[in-house]
Amino acid sequence: MFVDLEQMAAAMRQFADMLSAPSSGPVNWDMAKHIARRAVATEGDPSVMEGERREIVDALQLADLWLNEVTTLPSGINSPEAWSRSEWIEKTVPVWKQLCDPLAERMVETMGGTISSAGLPEEAKAMAGPLIGMLKQMSGVMVGTQIGQALGTLAGEVVGSSDIGLPLSENAALLPGGVAKFGHGLDIPPGEVRIYLALREAAHLRLFNHVPWLRARLIGAVEEYAKGITIDVSALEEQLGRLDLTNPEAIQEALTGGAMIKPQETERQKAALARLETLLALVEGWVSTVVDDAATGKLPAASALAETVRRRRATGGPAERTFATLVGLELRPRRLREAAALWRALKDARGIEGRDAVWSHPDLMPTAEDLDDPTSFVRGGGDFDISSLGEGGRDDEGDGPAPGGGDAAPSA
Repeated sequence: MFVDLEQMAAAMRQFADMLSAPSSGPVNWDMAKHIARRAVATEGDPSVMEGERREIVDALQLADLWLNEVTTLPSGINSPEAWSRSEWIEKTVPVWKQLCDPLAERMVETMGGTISSAGLPEEAKAMAGPLIGMLKQMSGVMVGTQIGQALGTLAGEVVGSSDIGLPLSENAALLPGGVAKFGHGLDIPPGEVRIYLALREAAHLRLFNHVPWLRARLIGAVEEYAKGITIDVSALEEQLGRLDLTNPEAIQEALTGGAMIKPQETERQKAALARLETLLALVEGWVSTVVDDAATGKLPAASALAETVRRRRATGGPAERTFATLVGLELRPRRLREAAALWRALKDARGIEGRDAVWSHPDLMPTAEDLDDPTSFVRGGGDFDISSLGEGGRDDEGDGPAPGGGDAAPSA
């Protein structure tokens, strides 16, 4: 009796608009981008001024020169850029689409099937074709809405194209707004913060652009996770049973809160996640090692900045937790310190060239077991003959000896 009819009508119109929006896949990416851009606009997203752009470009170019002294991997910077938060959304969506579509497709299919079959007798299910299609579209709206909100949150926290550990762009880029937010309260000159973050961005791009198998391996681990995804059907049915269609706020919460689409973890997902976490740790450990080497003696606050980054990557911020609720993945290198120690030990034993040569083939990479015993990997890994590998290395099942004593190299 006391429903606000105007509020209810507005919610229903918005819901109808979302349902009517065309989509060629499980996620309506135009809608997701609109939601994400609206989120960053609400918080304030000024365009990048020419002075800010010049500062970012200069910092990235200087950082790239410093990295030449500490790694044999060539420069990954082609045309350095400075992005606003909205530009980060637009320029990284192609990779997010590749990452999220497999997960979203399984979620939509499972949710649509669960919703459409709940409480219906068999004869009614056979007649409910159009309704089932609409309900699957509703599921897609839920997923797209949450993806948009997750991207909007991430855009408000990232400092560049690579600081969550995945190759979101082939160009090096920093966000002036993100750099300023990172440095707020650190009592470190802004220029020093900017160069340090530029070192990290440039180091990531050297790996992503010159280790040919790395992009596919990282994204493949996420796709492997998607293949084993399931939905907690009983929790979903319970949530649907409690949904009050006369309460616009409850509808909005159901569409955006993520409770309905939180995936269950299976053994297959756990294995894929373990491979992903190991590879993320190895990437982050190498980056932190070469950045520390490049910054030593040049940036007085390098140690303080390194510790700030380590805490941020190890604990994960609100944006990473938002992404975790979206796809069930916590993109955090949980074993960062162990990985960094392994790369330092490799440098001490074999020099810069010997350390970086490990990236030349996926079968040479350390495993999770090697992070437990880096000394054994450093001592034994050099005996592995890369010329004995075929063009594709070991087969997809990971058979054959792995260097450093592990059972298998991280694989997708």
